[in-house]
Amino acid sequence: MAKQVIAFDIGGTSIRASIVENNKIIEHEKIPTPKNKKLFLSEIEKLIEKLNSKKIYGIGIGIAGLIKDGKIGNAPNLALKNFDLKKHLKNKYKKKVEIANDAECFALAEAKLGIKKDNFILLTFGTGIGGGIIIDGKIYNGQGYGAEFGHMNFSGKHFEGLWQNTRKEIRKEYKENKLFKELIKMKSPKSKKILKEASNYIGQGISSLISAFDPEVVVIGGGIREADGPLLKLIKDAVRKHSFLKKNTPIVWTKLKHPGTLGASLLISKK
Repeated sequence: MAKQVIAFDIGGTSIRASIVENNKIIEHEKIPTPKNKKLFLSEIEKLIEKLNSKKIYGIGIGIAGLIKDGKIGNAPNLALKNFDLKKHLKNKYKKKVEIANDAECFALAEAKLGIKKDNFILLTFGTGIGGGIIIDGKIYNGQGYGAEFGHMNFSGKHFEGLWQNTRKEIRKEYKENKLFKELIKMKSPKSKKILKEASNYIGQGISSLISAFDPEVVVIGGGIREADGPLLKLIKDAVRKHSFLKKNTPIVWTKLKHPGTLGASLLISKK
């Protein structure tokens, strides 16, 4: 019997759950992220019970926030601060459970199934900004809480705060699930201003990370991916403008369809 994993990618806006077998997604679900702890746990358990079977041998979870030993220390966009989700699910379902930061899972998926480089950095732009670092083919997270790129500061301006302000500006005009896709089509002075400002601070952040890590490549994912080519070009131009290292580090969109749940499944299979 083939072994399967239930894998979760949990962010501030959406919860994605997949059944993964041999690094392939065979079933996928997506629901909005509840805003209170009781409902959050109820929805997670409903998804597990819907996807569970005798083939399932583990549950892998990528979740936005500070995670250590399965305990969620701080998750600014979730209602699970200081909660041991790993222990809770292990006790309830009697299966192997592994939990890591969502962007760390994304980076793991890129290392094993996507970009397949030994030294790269990853940034995800969704409800917030996440980061992943791969050094010599392995996840690097310092003493357990590293790669929180969204909490870098530029002259007193918070990277994730800048991004969330951009999202608010776009949401005034467009639906949440069409953030950059629709904005890119617009030729108005307002849309051009939003894109220029966003690409400039994103380029500033990426150029700083390139100076610190000198990676083989920078991978970008999350909701921003829907903007496709035009925004990436603007970001590359801004990176060149701010870069200290005079070299052309490749900056690419992820090509993985469900990197979050694929990476979460690898938390189980690599053990």
